[in-house]
Amino acid sequence: MEENNILKKFTTAQFLNFALGFFGLQFAWQMRIILSGPVTESLGASPFLYGLIWLAGPFTGMVVQPIVGALSDKTVSPFGRRRPYLLGGALLASIALWIFPNSETVADFLHNFTGINLPPLTALFIAAIMIWVIDACVNVAQGPYRALVPDVVPEEQYSIANSYISLAIGLGSVVAAGTAPFLKWAFGYQMSINAQFIMAALAFTLGMIWTCITIKEYNTKKEMIKDVATAEIKEPSFWDSLKNFFALSPEVGKICTMQFFTWIGTMCMMIFFTQYAVHTIYCVPDLTTVSDYTKELYTQATLNGTNFSSVCFAIFNLVCFLVAIPIGILSAKYTNKKVHIISLISMVIAYLGMAFTKNPKAVAILMGLAGIGWASICALPFAMLSQFIKKGTEGSVMGIFNIFIAGPQVFVCTLVAWFISKCSFAMGSDYINYHWEYAFIVGAVCLAIAAIITKTVKEKY
Repeated sequence: MEENNILKKFTTAQFLNFALGFFGLQFAWQMRIILSGPVTESLGASPFLYGLIWLAGPFTGMVVQPIVGALSDKTVSPFGRRRPYLLGGALLASIALWIFPNSETVADFLHNFTGINLPPLTALFIAAIMIWVIDACVNVAQGPYRALVPDVVPEEQYSIANSYISLAIGLGSVVAAGTAPFLKWAFGYQMSINAQFIMAALAFTLGMIWTCITIKEYNTKKEMIKDVATAEIKEPSFWDSLKNFFALSPEVGKICTMQFFTWIGTMCMMIFFTQYAVHTIYCVPDLTTVSDYTKELYTQATLNGTNFSSVCFAIFNLVCFLVAIPIGILSAKYTNKKVHIISLISMVIAYLGMAFTKNPKAVAILMGLAGIGWASICALPFAMLSQFIKKGTEGSVMGIFNIFIAGPQVFVCTLVAWFISKCSFAMGSDYINYHWEYAFIVGAVCLAIAAIITKTVKEKY
């Protein structure tokens, strides 16, 4: 921030540099999305238990981001306001990313070291803890990162800045999802799950280190110190902060409601797509209670389904990457909400298509169509909200806004997971499977509601 309180416009090169840390963050998050299902299912997680493990994301998001956001608003340090949280979150998450796929090895080590006969699901319990740590640390970094936009970018460039973050999300996800299938296709080398998680840990840490080194924060200016001092004196409670958040504008409540339904729809796909690919597209029965011999019989089919899921996520995020900047440009010309409505509708169409087909090629194409909506979701709601943020409250506002991203996930992890667990069917005489595709029907309905709510939002410009 300049002394006259005017922020200089970012160039394309500066935007690309700014977004690099989010590339690493999303790389790690995408790996957790794709591979957490196969890892936990191999350790004995049923569909409902898998959903409960996924509660790590929403609970840590609802608790961690508001707290960290508010703390980062008041932080004055030689390292800046946001940077301590970016780097700290990345380093701790990287440790958990390494431990997670090795949960069974860790359980065996504890057994051998203590000599105690541990319960059968100890490895699954360790894996669940690591997922909670990963999600908490991603939230520690993500909220302050989003708050950097109004910190360092001029208001008229908020949409473009968030579009570059969307671009980084798309590219990070493409590389994360596509590396293992590409190596298999090009060189016949199947990358292990352990290796993929180590790759994610390195990407997260190195990306955040780069951001922390190259992005200049303006927390040493007199007006920032004054804001911090005032915040420390008042020490508002969470409920005061929530009240002040909604007092920003009547439109904030609409944006939050839109975000709530949007993320129910989004997480219906994020959480269940890999299981849908393995069990619905590749017809692998539920393996949580079968013998080790039966698991061996379906090893290749499970691997094929997991690789197919990675390819689909790569396509999904490649489209996000390709349309991220055009969406920012179009939203500046035609308004955020018009572009966002069209993008959400494209995602609704894609979901309904996936719910009623088992053709792999069709599913891959539909995932590409859904990527248009994902690019918009990663950028435009934040751009709409940024119009109403007061200076000095960026971190706490983004933290509270994350409640309407994390909260819907509780619904998906519990009720939708429970619903799927009740929708089983027999595969032959020996096995059962579940209607994982039902998640897309629920998601399509919620995204349609989000599009309707978006139409009611009145933007400032």
